[in-house]
Amino acid sequence: MTQIHATALVDPAAELHESVQVGAYSLIGPQVRIGAGTVIGPHCVIEGHTTIGEQNRFFQFSSIGAVAQDMSYAGEPAALEIGDRNTIREFCTINLGTAKEDGITRIGSDNWIMAYVHVAHDVRLGSHNVLANGVTLAGHVHLGDWVTIGGLSGVLQFVHIGSQAMVGFQAHVSQDVPPFMTVDGNPLAARAINLTGLRRRGFSNERTAVIRQLHKLLYRSSLTLEQAVEGMTALKGQQAEADGDIDTMLNFLAAAKRGIVR
Repeated sequence: MTQIHATALVDPAAELHESVQVGAYSLIGPQVRIGAGTVIGPHCVIEGHTTIGEQNRFFQFSSIGAVAQDMSYAGEPAALEIGDRNTIREFCTINLGTAKEDGITRIGSDNWIMAYVHVAHDVRLGSHNVLANGVTLAGHVHLGDWVTIGGLSGVLQFVHIGSQAMVGFQAHVSQDVPPFMTVDGNPLAARAINLTGLRRRGFSNERTAVIRQLHKLLYRSSLTLEQAVEGMTALKGQQAEADGDIDTMLNFLAAAKRGIVR
């Protein structure tokens, strides 16, 4: 049976699995759907056309599914989709999408989202990401998987951050961050590969060595981007387990629209 605190207000049209818990003074709107095992803490507001998966935990004072903080938003249909096993800490704000993209803000699974994080309209957040306290993702930002962003960092609208990247504390991210890289400083600059993260996730020495070569071609060889891409392509087939990593980098660079962090 659903465990709903006596002071919580859950619209009768909302769809909550019988195992969902809703804390004191929380508000759940009519278009909300929440999957099994999800826990909604006290004083949370979940509204809009919001779909939440299983085993998520929302801590107190989060605002989930409010309309976009976009002055051009005119009430068009919009949605928010959140996957499974995400932890969303205190005072987080996650907004619906807008018609400027496909109308949906999407969050994957197994993300660790710390206090005071803002996820704006039309963001695409992959899985296994860590967003430290006070991170702000502006509209249309896309993150891959296994990305870590340090506290009090801001990411400009439309920026893409590739999988396995690490962004340092108090960063101002206004250009795309390629996969596997560590960036920090003011102005922001690429420093090295995200070696600690790769090791934690079981990348072999051979696979990591290829990623080091990608970094060298992109940042340490005085090559144009086109020349670096040619060099990366030539690496394919030399270490079979790293071919997917090379493709990840090549696909990211081909899609980059804001220029990459240098």
